[in-house]
Order: sequence, then structure tokens, then C-alpha cells
Amino acid sequence: MTGFVLYDDATARDFAPFALTRPAGELRAGAALTRERWTRIFGAAATGFVGAPHLRQFAEFDAPPAVESRLAAGTWLVNARCVPRLDVLALAAPEAHEIATLRCGGRVAAVRLTRELAAHDLADGRLALEALAQGPARDIDGWWLDHVWDLVALLPNMLAADATALLPAQPDARGIHVIGAHAVHVAADATIEPYVVADTSAGPIVIERGAHVLAFTRLVGPCVIGAGSSVMGGRLACCSIGPAVKVSGEMSLTIMIGHANKGHDGFVGHSVIGRWANLGAGTITSNLKNSYGEVTLWTPSGVQRTGQQFLGSLIGDHAKTGIGTRLSTGSVIGAAANVFGTRMPPKVVAPFAWGDGEPWETFALDRFLVVAARVMGRRGVTPAADAGAHWARVFAARDGA
Repeated sequence: MTGFVLYDDATARDFAPFALTRPAGELRAGAALTRERWTRIFGAAATGFVGAPHLRQFAEFDAPPAVESRLAAGTWLVNARCVPRLDVLALAAPEAHEIATLRCGGRVAAVRLTRELAAHDLADGRLALEALAQGPARDIDGWWLDHVWDLVALLPNMLAADATALLPAQPDARGIHVIGAHAVHVAADATIEPYVVADTSAGPIVIERGAHVLAFTRLVGPCVIGAGSSVMGGRLACCSIGPAVKVSGEMSLTIMIGHANKGHDGFVGHSVIGRWANLGAGTITSNLKNSYGEVTLWTPSGVQRTGQQFLGSLIGDHAKTGIGTRLSTGSVIGAAANVFGTRMPPKVVAPFAWGDGEPWETFALDRFLVVAARVMGRRGVTPAADAGAHWARVFAARDGA
């Protein structure tokens, strides 16, 4: 197999605030990055992604590079908005050569290219994979992200399926007091302090390698705690916690992509928190309107009705909130924004905004890069060699985000 490439179509490129800083394949949907899910299906790493032009120098851990020239014949091209189940059977070698199209929910999720394709043909995200599909097809189970808020709306179903798929044949719940019928698994090198309670009445719980769960923590399934993360007390219910995260207080139906901090008290619900974000002590998100009505959300295409009664905040990469920050229902906090002060911020905060409301100052790029390096250094991570160039492109593209 030549490999697979993740494709951000026009819809994916509208997933603010995250699309400004990362391709859709690097979003955590349920318990895993979408790219990681497709790696399990193909049994091979992604060779690249095709996304918005300003992401061409995106580099993060083991993420593949942007494809800027041509995609070879035989390459699998994958719609990054399709989120396959983790328990989908991998393509066996003979099958990988016979199957030419993968479908999910009646839609084309991936095609094996029969001819060389120029990356330019995918530049604006308008080309639908249906136009390239031909040959024998196989159906796979999974979900589609049609809107950015689907990351939250689909989380309970995704996380229940993912946590079950991640359980070993013989789960080990050592050190945890378990309530409920579903399983708990604690990785061998994870640390569990006394007085940790796991409520599995609604789904299983998985604590991955190197994680640390402190005393007086209550985990409510389905829930996955990522590698090297620390849960420092409080209640986490139906949460997907990525790697190297520090979290405390009350959190429900929330995704933390990874390497972020919510280290103090404060409620966060029905939200998605970007990588390297930091929530100051007492930061609180509202996830339900006083009217109990439908939540609307700002998007680059305009304010949209979400069909959701519960929706908290979408917080971009490297965003920060000050002590006691209160975020209203359906808030969008742009990447690298710094929000602080006594006033409740507006529902939409632009990328690189600095302050407590209008008129916002701009977080200068050179200052941001210094702070970002400090933040990453605390996790033992050094910025990529071309991180400055990547963030310069992001900074220039922020007005269209």
C-alpha cells in the first residue's frame, strides 16, 4: 500500500477555532485523533495531509506533513471529517489491493486513487471524494463531523464505543473503587492514589500509561484519561482527556486535545479545549441557556443554530483565560487569545486577541512565540524548527478565521 493522505474539505476548513491552527485529522474526536483511527484501519502511518494553504508548515509530534505537489496513484485519500470506530477491522493486505472505496454511513469516506492527482486540485477543499470513487467498495462503521459542534454532540456515543474498544481482554481496575457494571482498566505504569472512585454505570473507563489520578477524584464513564495526564481531584464525567494534560475540578462531556491545563476549580462542560491551552483558576463555562433553549454558535459562515440544548466553549490552541473568567453558552475563543478581567467576554473572541473586551489589543507574534516556547518547555517539548514560519502564516490568516 502506497499510504494514506487526510483531506480537509471545505466544510472541515470552517471548523473554527481549530481550523486556523491544525488540520482536521489532528482533532481529537472521541478518545483518539482522527488520523490515529485511520492508521488502525490501514495498518500504516499517514504520509501527509491536504488542508488550508496557511497550514502548509504545520508540524506537531508524529503528524504528517502537508502535501504540496502530487499524490501518487494507489494512495488512499481520506476525508478527515469521517471518524471510523476504533474497532473497525483493519484492511488485510489482499483486501487493500482489491477495495477501491470505503463508505461510512452511505457516504464516501476514502478512495484509492487510480491516477496521479495534483494537490492543487484539492487546494480549495471543494472537490468531493465521490467524484473520484470507483471500483469495489467496503462499508465501515463510524461517524461524520458535519459541524464543529459534532465533536461535543457525538462524544457520548463515540467515547462509549472507544473506551470499550480500548479495554484489554482482562481489564485491571487496581486501586479504584468501582461502582457500576462496565469495566475499568488502569495501565500497568499508571498511578492511582487512594480514595479514587469510578462510576461505570453509563460506560467503561480507561486510564492510559503514565497517567496519575490523585485522591478524591470521581471518574464517571465513559471516560478515557490519556497517557501522562494528571487528574488532580474533582469529578470528570464522559470526558476525553488527551496526553500530558493536567485537570482538576468539575468537567463533563469535554474533550481536551492534549498538553493543556485546567489545574484548578471551575466547571467546564460540553466543550473542546485546544492543545497548549491554559484555563486560569475559577474559569467557568456555561453550557445551558437560562431559557433551556437551543444554543447558537458563531462560525466563519455566520451564526448557526446547533440543534443542541447543551454546548459550552470551543477554545483554540494556545488560548488562555485569566482567574475567574466566565464564558457564556456557545463561546468561541480563538487560538492564542488571552482573555482576562472582571467582565464576561463576548461569545466570540478573535485569534490573538488580548484583554477583557472591546477594544481588544493584539497579542504580537514575536511575544506569542516566546510565551509558546515557555509553555511547551514545561512539558519537555521543543517547538518545531519551522514553528515560527507556521505561526506567521496563522497570524496572517487570522482575519479570515
